[in-house]
Amino acid sequence: MDYGEVLNSQEIYGDDLMLFSNKECEKEILIEKERGEIMGIVIVESGWGSLVPTVVIANMSPFGAAARSGKLNIGDQVMSINGTSCVGLPLTTAQQTIKSLKNQCLVKFNVVSCPPVTQVIIKRPDVKYQLGFSVQNGTICSLMRGGIAERGGVRVGHRIIEINGMSVVATAHEKIVDILATAVGEIHMKTMPLSMYRLLTGQEQPLYL
Repeated sequence: MDYGEVLNSQEIYGDDLMLFSNKECEKEILIEKERGEIMGIVIVESGWGSLVPTVVIANMSPFGAAARSGKLNIGDQVMSINGTSCVGLPLTTAQQTIKSLKNQCLVKFNVVSCPPVTQVIIKRPDVKYQLGFSVQNGTICSLMRGGIAERGGVRVGHRIIEINGMSVVATAHEKIVDILATAVGEIHMKTMPLSMYRLLTGQEQPLYL
């Protein structure tokens, strides 16, 4: 079996494939807030390799307008804000868009609700076939375009949380590399954007918008 055959056997996988292909999964949310009040959210990039490159809600202030509404959740992928598309928008531009809402009393978000953890499934019949991504300290730092990893849902900038049901949160870099280097068959991983991981584990202080 050559790599082309391995690639053909790898379905394009990702929770968001089903979510983004179904227009009914996108919902319009109206957030009421006081004039001059911040929205109270932190956003991060969805990660290079995402089917739809947009921004993700990574944290919410319990005292902000977003959390108070009860309508937004961590992991929600923001498609547009007040009709302005966030798809393909640089993170800094999306952040500036949210900052500019401070003096508005009603804000419209279009979001696709996604779990904060991304599920990945890579099919690798033998160790002679490269996975097609590299890892540094548990974080995916590069990805081969068109490889089995990309088709399986791997994203650059994501922190690996689990490999085949085993937590690797406290696992040394060398051990993670060894696990991945020797893994064959269906390789199941759970990942999330590194910034979201650092916020949720208290390694980073949130700067709310």
